Amino acid sequence: MLLTTLPRDTLLNPLTTVTGIVERRHTLPILSNVLVTKIGSNLSFLATDLEIQIECATVADNGNDFTLTVSAKKMLDILKAVSPSANVSVEQDDQRLTIKSGKSKFNVHSLPAGDFPTLTLEAEVSAEFSMSQKVLKDLISQVQYAMGHQDIRYYLNGLLMITQGHTIKLVTTDGHRLAFVQSEISSDIEKNDSIIPRKTVLELFKLLQNTDDEVHIQIRKSQISFNFNGINLHSKLIDGKFPDYNRVIPTTNQKIVPLNREQLLHALQRAAILSNEKFRGVRLLLENGLLKIICSNSEQEEAEEELEIVYDAEKLDVGFNINYLLDMLTNIDVQDLVFSFGDHATSSTLITIPGNTNFSYVVMPMRI
Repeated sequence: MLLTTLPRDTLLNPLTTVTGIVERRHTLPILSNVLVTKIGSNLSFLATDLEIQIECATVADNGNDFTLTVSAKKMLDILKAVSPSANVSVEQDDQRLTIKSGKSKFNVHSLPAGDFPTLTLEAEVSAEFSMSQKVLKDLISQVQYAMGHQDIRYYLNGLLMITQGHTIKLVTTDGHRLAFVQSEISSDIEKNDSIIPRKTVLELFKLLQNTDDEVHIQIRKSQISFNFNGINLHSKLIDGKFPDYNRVIPTTNQKIVPLNREQLLHALQRAAILSNEKFRGVRLLLENGLLKIICSNSEQEEAEEELEIVYDAEKLDVGFNINYLLDMLTNIDVQDLVFSFGDHATSSTLITIPGNTNFSYVVMPMRI
């Protein structure tokens, strides 16, 4: 039975949006599929991994109502392979789909739509607000790189979002560094702490656009939802106690060094060429009016960069994982930064923006 005939991009665009969360290998075969539903002129694509669910809808006036599942990867590859200007027809016969475009014909397997699992949203919403997509994307950019990755402390494998009053705060840490950013929101809401899983954060960051169009956010006891651009993204929250970030941010560091972000970034990128590939260490040597950046490796090779700085305190030799510095420098779009060093090479370093209390980055030193 012919289900529908539509322009390729009417199918491809929403399918591309939802397939980012689909796992290639899964214990449940149906989770490799996408649920496609057409009711009237509404055509929706839904994918889930049981922790995250993304649904994207589009308008499709042509064809009959239907619900089916199909391999997300195979459908995506087929649609990408046919001509962008072509129409694509979809037919179904029991558990087999036939996809046609021009003289191309693909017979693919389908699993029963009734077996497709979907997230059941909790009825009670504890907080609800809207903000610009551009602002939220920028906030996430400033902290997402410091999330834990497969850390045994599962609560570090995500992003802490704190909403209270007219303020939203985002915090990430992997135990070696911590990133904090905050911004104002128009709504006045009660305090909520939510740990959003790493995979959800990265997918959300990818889907948000640099526009002033709003994203609507709903927080529930153990779930969070984002609605924007015809996309509904729902995710479970991580149940755990996030570290107290206020205790991590140093307040007594006295060795203050203003630095141009772009100059420092380029100097570190050059020095990193000869850094140890495994340990990725870099030494920062502070002395009167001068910052030396030194990287070396196991082959006795060495790179040295010098930057003129405003500094007249005692000398300091401190080591860092160079990736921790590069991550921050490439994800924050400002002209100048302030590095606040402690008295010892074992003290954590605080990095802030001059005249701006909305961003903080703390990085622990490493022995080189």
